[in-house]
Amino acid sequence: MLFPAPGKVIHQFAEDKGKILINIKSSVGIVLQGFLLAIIVAIPLGLFIGWNARLGNAASYITKFFSSIPPIVYIPYGIALLPTFRSVSVFVIFLATFWPVFAGTMSGVLGVDKKVIDSAKVLNVSKPEMLFSVILPASLQQIFLGCNQGLSVSFILLTSAEMIGARDGMGYYVKYYSDFGDYTRTITGLLVIGFVVIAVTFLFNKLQSYLLRWKR
Repeated sequence: MLFPAPGKVIHQFAEDKGKILINIKSSVGIVLQGFLLAIIVAIPLGLFIGWNARLGNAASYITKFFSSIPPIVYIPYGIALLPTFRSVSVFVIFLATFWPVFAGTMSGVLGVDKKVIDSAKVLNVSKPEMLFSVILPASLQQIFLGCNQGLSVSFILLTSAEMIGARDGMGYYVKYYSDFGDYTRTITGLLVIGFVVIAVTFLFNKLQSYLLRWKR
């Protein structure tokens, strides 16, 4: 009963395919929304703060403090302050992604070879061009490390959040049917979550390889 045969799981997936696809769309949409929002905020902020050595060193301690707090603890506050559970989920994903990407960006900026910066200064490169055309490409490897960390944690947090109070999403699907003792659907949901995470990670790694192809 707890571990249904593979044939039953495949049959259940075919039977619930429409419902599962709707839940996948909901979960992946929330992750992408929070993830992209965090990247849009964290990368420029990390570039500007990391460029200033004093600010960068001070911000690194703040980053370590806030990144050590599990974002899932903010869910009760999000539920109290935000209008919908979807907005709460996006907020939690944003926090889960922001700190690793911010820290990775600052680490990348602080680790840029001084010779590269000096060469750019000799060529009278403007500050915006220095940040986005010289330092940003040189920091991409560290930025992607932060993005990978944030992406991995995002799916874990989202599934946990959906099990608490969502009305759709793969976490909700697993929790709903496990409460009724329907372990065929529970196992189906768990496997689908695994395949979705693998697919998203694969696509992200392809993007990373493409953007870092000049380093080969």
